[in-house]
Amino acid sequence: MRSEPTETATIPQAPVRTQPATCEKHGPYDQRVVVILDKELRGGCPECHRIANEEREQREKAQEALTKRLAISRKLGDSLIPKRFADRSLANYQVQNKGQAEALRFCRHYVKTFDQIAENGRCMVLLGKPGTGKTHLGAGMANDLMRNTSHSAVYRTVGSILQAIRATYDRASEATEASILASLIEPSLLVLDEVGVSKEQPSDFELTTLFAIINGRYEQVKPTVVISNLGPEQLPVAMGERCVDRLREGGMIVVPFEWESHRGKEGV
Repeated sequence: MRSEPTETATIPQAPVRTQPATCEKHGPYDQRVVVILDKELRGGCPECHRIANEEREQREKAQEALTKRLAISRKLGDSLIPKRFADRSLANYQVQNKGQAEALRFCRHYVKTFDQIAENGRCMVLLGKPGTGKTHLGAGMANDLMRNTSHSAVYRTVGSILQAIRATYDRASEATEASILASLIEPSLLVLDEVGVSKEQPSDFELTTLFAIINGRYEQVKPTVVISNLGPEQLPVAMGERCVDRLREGGMIVVPFEWESHRGKEGV
């Protein structure tokens, strides 16, 4: 039996026209007007609409970044950036010599191009004399990333990490070694300070812990900034050759700090 052809209802498109309009903030624009059921729906200023969308996206990114940081903070059990370094930024780093200017330029470029840095996990090491501003720049990079982007960052000293892990061996501890390591591997950027601070042969526990962190981030293709008072030739002894090999992957950036200490001066 042949079926009769069916008719499909055609919904007429609402007529659209444009007319001149003026925005108090952005001046003249072409306003779109749609007529539905004899009612006119008038579009707003496209520039206002674009700005509103950008602001909404920025708020969403900021909220996402805050959620990530709070989640990491809960794992660490304390603040991401120590109180002493909470106000450090690249903008308030005081440049007093050519070496400091060059170091600041490297750090600014690292933060500015962090999206590309994060794609290949490119690492950076700040090496040289104590009191030359390495910690300020390291904490500043972490702070600037968290304040101005959706990326997460953590600043930690090697000593604080080892102490936190040792504390998990207490049966009363709620944290575990695995959770602490995970919280250091998860962030977009890890700033690892005071590597080789004792200038003595590191223990097996220290070397094993450092490798777990560096290798974990290496496998996740996440960049790490290492800060040390040692020279390039001494770093493999303090961290282990395997750690340094993984830092080199992707083109490790080495920033030397060879000027005299300015400890106690503003911005260092």
